[in-house]
Amino acid sequence: MKNNFFILLTILFLGRKVQAQSLEDSIPLEKYTAHNKGKFFVNWGGNIANYSRSDITFKGDTYNFTLDNVQAIDKPKGFHIDYINPARMTIPQTNFRMGYYFTDKYSISLGVDHMKYVMVQNQTVNITGRIDGVSYNNEPIVLTEDFLMFEHTDGLNYINTELSRLDDISSIFKLNTDHLQINTVVGAGVGLLYPKTNTTLMGRERYDEFHVSGYGASVKAGLNLTFLKHFFIQAELKGGYINMQDIRTTGDASDSASQHFNFFQQNIVLGGIFKI
Repeated sequence: MKNNFFILLTILFLGRKVQAQSLEDSIPLEKYTAHNKGKFFVNWGGNIANYSRSDITFKGDTYNFTLDNVQAIDKPKGFHIDYINPARMTIPQTNFRMGYYFTDKYSISLGVDHMKYVMVQNQTVNITGRIDGVSYNNEPIVLTEDFLMFEHTDGLNYINTELSRLDDISSIFKLNTDHLQINTVVGAGVGLLYPKTNTTLMGRERYDEFHVSGYGASVKAGLNLTFLKHFFIQAELKGGYINMQDIRTTGDASDSASQHFNFFQQNIVLGGIFKI
């Protein structure tokens, strides 16, 4: 009788253990991509940019004038080895960003949008103000190279902090997110403009240094494809406002320019996401 009792206890114990193991095996393992909180990310890519027309004011000891409705374009490189050549990475228009997910959906990041801004040469605009004692009152002028060359080509550098939200929509396509995950991305940012402005103004000496010139704000929306858990490609549309009230133009600190305009970017970046 005693032996039968111990046999029964043993059977019950083993049965419970097998049942517990079976339940454990039946619970699916949580995917790595199920949560983002605590993960870091970094990305690098390129942009194409468009700019609204802007009024540009130039000031110095012997002049103070405004050019109305000036047109400018960007200077894209296209697909080129310079994007991955460390010695030439600042030549194309690029975007760099690194950040941290403080919740599963929200991240904070720091980035540099390296755009290029080139005033269209030989366009006709109106000028108002004075140059060397001569006054102008909304009169047409052709922006020849002898009069003005104006570019932020060593970088219309927008250094910004961004708050972004990411939403996983992979379930719509019934995807295994550890293989391929589709996310929507929206964000907003603010930052400083740190350009290296290349200006030749009426034959004066050019100022070739980086200089904090103003501020900007932006919003973005995009689509993120994350594959093999740790790698992603992201396409973005980004727009914003730039206000630069202290642009250095010549070697003389009394010479300056100011302008404000809207910008629109189309970005494609490659990146990685990981836990440390």
